[in-house]
Amino acid sequence: MRTFVLLSLWIGSLVVVAVTPAAGAGAAAVAGAGTGAGAAERPNVILIISDDQGWGDFSFMGHEVIKTPRLDALAKESAVFPNGYVPSSLCRASLASLLTGLYGTQHKICCNDFPTEKDRSATHPFIKNVPTAPRLLADAGYASLQTGKFWEGHYSNAGFTDGMTEKGRHGDAGLVIGRETMKPIFDFIDRNAAEKKPFFVWYAPMMPHTPHNPPKRFLEKYAAKTDSPNVAAYYAMCEWFDETCGKLIDHLDQKNLRENTLILFVIDNGWIQDPRARDKFDPRSKRSPYDAGLRTPVLVNWPGKVKAARHEDLVSSLDLPSTILAACGVEIPKTMQGLSLLDISTGKEKSLPRDAVFGEIFTHAAAALDKPELSMTHRWMRQGDWKLILPQDANSPPQLFNIKADPTEQTDLASQRPDEVRRLRETIEKWSAALQH
Repeated sequence: MRTFVLLSLWIGSLVVVAVTPAAGAGAAAVAGAGTGAGAAERPNVILIISDDQGWGDFSFMGHEVIKTPRLDALAKESAVFPNGYVPSSLCRASLASLLTGLYGTQHKICCNDFPTEKDRSATHPFIKNVPTAPRLLADAGYASLQTGKFWEGHYSNAGFTDGMTEKGRHGDAGLVIGRETMKPIFDFIDRNAAEKKPFFVWYAPMMPHTPHNPPKRFLEKYAAKTDSPNVAAYYAMCEWFDETCGKLIDHLDQKNLRENTLILFVIDNGWIQDPRARDKFDPRSKRSPYDAGLRTPVLVNWPGKVKAARHEDLVSSLDLPSTILAACGVEIPKTMQGLSLLDISTGKEKSLPRDAVFGEIFTHAAAALDKPELSMTHRWMRQGDWKLILPQDANSPPQLFNIKADPTEQTDLASQRPDEVRRLRETIEKWSAALQH
């Protein structure tokens, strides 16, 4: 068995944002692009990516205060994977893995910032020169739209046929999506539906990401539920984001597109709100090797195809590109590290052929342009209930946690279970060595 490792504030005025198509993109014919599914059978795809949200910060995941009614409704009709992970807890690296199905040391887009501004554009070939889900879909005749967070310059660098981001950090012009308008997505959907062209939407709003400035109606609701105004603002952002997801799903329903649309949901990295500061996070969440930075629920929704169920299998965000390509009848490149979640989600298989997930943690700023290993701080893996965190610094000891018994990783068992540490360390070393080949 092979082991793999592995997502408008409407304030009285409408903000209209141009969505520019990439010249010549997506012109390739569908023929020969995949496993034989006909163009008429191929689904539309919506990938919803939450930005800086804790893995348990949804009512469908059991949060007692935060309300997420629209994602709850989606989860009720979906294959739900509560044990999902992203390989890295930093947004740019995580998003690059969602596009490529590769780990950070493979795609090299590991850090948000680089030694000089010039180096930012110098990293664009890293995304241009590898297969990405949007590029492969375009080759198969899909239109694909980038909105929201995207760090890799012009949207066409990742193979999108249409998009909002053309330059800049985070996502530039694309960052108005969700917070100010949903119109670019609705126009893209309507245009391609009218042309009977299958489409892919990358919905990655900068939400609930800072700035935590939710509408007053949400802020007042949560201010009454917590003593910290900073926590209230974060909670309110979570429900505001949920509301925008509902608007997107409602539009699909209104256009009679829901039945032939695959909807996927994931978080790019986690977050624990610092109650003392509006826009700060607990150091054991984002950018850390702990579950509060890495874990995410994953939803797979496709009416009439996917069975509503909860699966305890370990899954990774690296599985999502493979899942999308499999659903669309496009051959999955052998370089992609994820598994398709389609068979388990549709009930054809009872479990995934893996028993572990892995990942890497990197610094916020890169030490060198094309040497990701110099910026790596930790490697980690989870196998069954056990999770090992392995620092790159030889003077720092490994940490071992039983996630089932200790989901917030408060009790380090490394000194009590040296045999377990040794076994998992050997597994990480073998996995890491395999990435170099």
